[in-house]
Amino acid sequence: MLACQLVISPEFDAADTITLDETARHRRRMRMISDNGIEFLLDLPEARLLRHGDGLQLSDGRIIEVKAVSEALYSVTGRDSRHLLALAWQIGNRHLAAQIEGDRLCIRRDPVIREMLEGLGAVVSEIEAPFDPEGGAYGDGGDHHHAHDDHGHHYHE
Repeated sequence: MLACQLVISPEFDAADTITLDETARHRRRMRMISDNGIEFLLDLPEARLLRHGDGLQLSDGRIIEVKAVSEALYSVTGRDSRHLLALAWQIGNRHLAAQIEGDRLCIRRDPVIREMLEGLGAVVSEIEAPFDPEGGAYGDGGDHHHAHDDHGHHYHE
């Protein structure tokens, strides 16, 4: 089986693509099969979120381009930038993965969260789009489990 490494270069000639949702793009070590059947082993030093457009260089030199599949998301907007920031805080306080853009946030669909956000004055719309959430203190993005001794929040002065 072919091994691979991550290619950061923005320009490469891809031999194939692999199309994955956000959860499947957060990996460290896994057997994968490209969209046209090339089998390879992803074996990175640590788990990371493979971003749309990243390349995976196989041991034979070919490159597989990562494609993010569209997912069921909410687009969240606020009255102004201050309101959007407050909404982002509410989302982060619930440990939800969020894609942060200039004028909106994108999150996975969850009716309870939608109701909360609308109650706070947000405009929430259903969209279908690739999900590329921000990385966080515990990893390179995504809604993934991380260890806490007490699941408490720690503040430093």
